[in-house]
Amino acid sequence: MTFEEYLTSLEGKRVAVIGIGISNQPLIELLLQRGIAVTARDKKDRTALGALAGELESRGAVLRLGADYLEDLTEDVIFRTPGMRPDLPQLRQAVERGSVLTSEMEVFFQVCPCPMLAVTGSDGKTTTTTIIASLLKKAGRTVHLGGNIGNPLLAQTPQMQPEDLAVLELSSFQLMTMTSSPHVAVMTNLSPNHLDVHKDYAEYIAAKENIFTHQSVQDIAVFNADNEVTAALAEKALGRVRLFSRQREVADGVFLRGTSVVARSDGKERVVMDTSDIQLPGVHNIENYLAAIAAVDGMVSDEIIRDFARTFGGVEHRIELIRTLDGVRWYNDSIASSPSRTIAGLRSFPEKVVLIAGGKDKGISYDSLGPVVNDHVKLLILCGATAGVIRRAVEQAPNYAGLEIFDVSDYEEAAALARSRTQPGDVVILSPASTSFDRFANFMERGRVFKDVVNRLQ
Repeated sequence: MTFEEYLTSLEGKRVAVIGIGISNQPLIELLLQRGIAVTARDKKDRTALGALAGELESRGAVLRLGADYLEDLTEDVIFRTPGMRPDLPQLRQAVERGSVLTSEMEVFFQVCPCPMLAVTGSDGKTTTTTIIASLLKKAGRTVHLGGNIGNPLLAQTPQMQPEDLAVLELSSFQLMTMTSSPHVAVMTNLSPNHLDVHKDYAEYIAAKENIFTHQSVQDIAVFNADNEVTAALAEKALGRVRLFSRQREVADGVFLRGTSVVARSDGKERVVMDTSDIQLPGVHNIENYLAAIAAVDGMVSDEIIRDFARTFGGVEHRIELIRTLDGVRWYNDSIASSPSRTIAGLRSFPEKVVLIAGGKDKGISYDSLGPVVNDHVKLLILCGATAGVIRRAVEQAPNYAGLEIFDVSDYEEAAALARSRTQPGDVVILSPASTSFDRFANFMERGRVFKDVVNRLQ
């Protein structure tokens, strides 16, 4: 089905778009431009939406806002927002009455005119997706980057050509009800995450599996051979399986031999680059490159990969260097919304760091974080709803040896304390190990607030 055919199929129907956020705003505007009856629904009230509420109404949208935004859900087609469970009672009842439940990403998979490469996993999704897209662009391809990375692509479909490539980051929420898979699927790793939304870890894994379970034998699936869960999932793939590994050699894929990044397929191998070419700190970023190279192998030259790795400084909010002040380096790792992500960040530095952590609890264990903090942190500053559980994980760890831990009320207090307790050569990093929703709209806002506080330090 083409994009135009899909829009034509909506004519004369009533459409509900749930969530007036980044991913759905272009969709709402597009539907209104085509004269389709749209009810935009959001739990935020009119005050929280600000001027956007009036703008949407002036274009013809009907708004349903506030606590009862999911009531009277009788539209013919319902677009759910990422992060909303598809089995909510109101949605389930609407489907039973005949409504079609879908999402911006599901429709994009139906109408995208070009091949898709997509990345999912618990950690490393955005960096790996960014590397893949950047490498393909440098190889001369026209690339459309989107998905969970913050750029909805459905409304941009008319500008896409069959010879283009769409590169997507996909979350478990976007994948939960997906019935299509991309030509190239990449799974970086899996560990317990988002258990405040998913019923359990099994459901989370099942959602992630949708990135490859609908592939054909002509498609490619890339898995982390060093992660027990993803290595097991590789056995379910229908198409060509490529593995990446830091710890062992693989028959088809990309691996480390010493410090050499080696690509192997069809019994032949070559050295793509050395790990010293990678500017990004941390072994997890070596893994991100291994995954990306496995995905683009054959489409991008090794020379382009080496040149890119030597200059790519990373993605905002991912161990992002904010500034060096009096010899102290300050980093923003706001993307670290889980313990595993913070663990990877801490292991990126050879020295012990000053860690600022804490945020909203999403129902996962922090036990694994405690020992790593004790090994890699010289001063722990906690701020947010998870301060208590992180403190307990650290203090109850078997290697706890009296690490100093402070509770503060906000990032201003955290930065001031860190400033007073550091000396030249030290590292200060915001790596919350928790989601941002206790105080911020998302991890981007959290990171930018922290960067502003750090940049104002004297």
